[in-house]
Amino acid sequence: MSKVGIIGDKDSIMGFLALGIDIFPAYEADDIKKIIHTLAEKEYAIIYITEAASLLARESIDHYKDRELPAIIVIPGMGGSMGIGMNEVRESAKRAIGADILFSE
Repeated sequence: MSKVGIIGDKDSIMGFLALGIDIFPAYEADDIKKIIHTLAEKEYAIIYITEAASLLARESIDHYKDRELPAIIVIPGMGGSMGIGMNEVRESAKRAIGADILFSE
């Protein structure tokens, strides 16, 4: 069975524990980066990360962007969406398809 984890502030990620997702509370850039690399080494298939945490670890996320695993998925935190997750999906679709099919008007 594939492992799934989530990184972010404790308030945003605690609910995922009930879904069987491993939670990794982190607030500092260095901690977030270490957790990303550790989870990748431990062969986590999916790593969810809150938008706020993703802003602190952009280069670590980019390191895994074109790899098959882990899939790092940016999600909104408790404060609501900053639009980062949707932009990530849009960019992935552009790379895969060659056109922006998710444009918004």
